[in-house]
Amino acid sequence: MKLKDRKFENVTAQRSKNMSRIRSKDTSIELKLRKALWKEGYRYRKNYKGLPGRPDICITKYKIAIFCDSEFFHGKDWEILRPKVAKGNNGNYWVKKIDENIKRDLENDKELLTLGWTVIHFWGTEINKKIDECVRAVAETIEDIEMEDYDGKI
Repeated sequence: MKLKDRKFENVTAQRSKNMSRIRSKDTSIELKLRKALWKEGYRYRKNYKGLPGRPDICITKYKIAIFCDSEFFHGKDWEILRPKVAKGNNGNYWVKKIDENIKRDLENDKELLTLGWTVIHFWGTEINKKIDECVRAVAETIEDIEMEDYDGKI
């Protein structure tokens, strides 16, 4: 279902103002993860347009696509939260929107895997509360890729 098929109703001026400030790139969680990766010496491209889904961070040397997903818009624990969202203000709009986001994320992941990319998703709370673990996960992925390359050369 496309945007024109979703209806957003009963919107206050304050809600409209809040929603207009939500960014699709350079979010606080993206900036935090990018800064931590840069500090560890990892170089990357941001919002790489040449790949499906425009990954937030791409480490092109190792073909790693990293997405920094907010819990609400990308449906963390969606089966549990879906009924609550449906009852809220503009519930039908949000349920359709988040369902579409989840479906699109899965399609983008499949395309990236088909192209030979490794896909990593981090939730915003993971980045905010456990940034070291996120960086470690990227480092371990790079080590695994390097080992595969090394094994292939022997």
